[in-house]
Amino acid sequence: MNKKVLLTGISGYIGLHCAKILLEKGYTVVGTVRSTKKEEEVIKTLNSNSVSIENLSFTHLDLSSDKGWDSALSNCNYVMHVASPFTVENPKNESDMLGPAVDGTLRVLKAAKKNGVKRVVLTSSTVAIMGGKKTGTITPDDWTDLNSKNISTYFKSKTLAEKSAWDFINNQSGDNSLELVSINPGGVFGPPLGKNLTGASMSMIVKILGGKTPMVPNTSFPMVDVRDVAYLHVAALTEPKAANQRFIATEKIGRSFQSICQLLIDNGYKGPSTKLAPNFMLKLLSIFDREAKGMLAMLDMNLSADNSKTMEVFNWKPIPFEKTLLETAVAVTKITSH
Repeated sequence: MNKKVLLTGISGYIGLHCAKILLEKGYTVVGTVRSTKKEEEVIKTLNSNSVSIENLSFTHLDLSSDKGWDSALSNCNYVMHVASPFTVENPKNESDMLGPAVDGTLRVLKAAKKNGVKRVVLTSSTVAIMGGKKTGTITPDDWTDLNSKNISTYFKSKTLAEKSAWDFINNQSGDNSLELVSINPGGVFGPPLGKNLTGASMSMIVKILGGKTPMVPNTSFPMVDVRDVAYLHVAALTEPKAANQRFIATEKIGRSFQSICQLLIDNGYKGPSTKLAPNFMLKLLSIFDREAKGMLAMLDMNLSADNSKTMEVFNWKPIPFEKTLLETAVAVTKITSH
């Protein structure tokens, strides 16, 4: 079974879960990292989760540079492109986020094609699908309207990166045509494999549990467990029916931050608040606060998702969100209390 996968962003929240499943399934994994320190962190995390790392190696690659991609991709059958800048807040300069997201994705695809890789699985997001919509059900055929009001830089970066990936795939020439599968997760929760809680969804849970979020925004959209996201990424490498398709990775129904906080309160957590932040307050804050500005596109959003294609093609049933949230809270509490 010894197929070789280049996994970008291996040290991240989703990347570590992908690495765990790949190694357990017998794949040879080359993880891209930016530093030796990250390498050590990944090894330590996988070891502490009883994952054998005998088929794991690392390569130091940067999404903003061409250096090293050819040698890293030699003899790779697949690429899993998970790495992408993610923050809720809008950066001072849009180009700081848009450039790496779009150029990095194209750099990965070009190098994969050049080196005879069979398929790339791309981590996109439902923010590439739902921007500009307020109500209704999102489907894999939908795209974020980049001209709609208050679209955050992160929404733009994910939409432009995925669009440029599909343009590349649809316009490629030559015999060895590269296949692409895009996995579009909603809000990602679930216990982290390591102790790093700096990612967007983990730091949000840390704040909510610690009582540092006195009010929550009025928004509701579909969520997903990180373990499901990783399962779908790995299944997408080899599933014939998945070739050149995009898949929504979420539950069907949307979850509001209010309901998330209520669920935590019902289970004995004292920190969460179910108080809704008035929209005008977030709009006012957004003048000074980049994180508030990043949330504006999601105000009054009440969306559900059509995940039937994902469930069918991958024979997948989402982990119930209640289980996801409570296991996340337990893991986060354990990490933060040490």
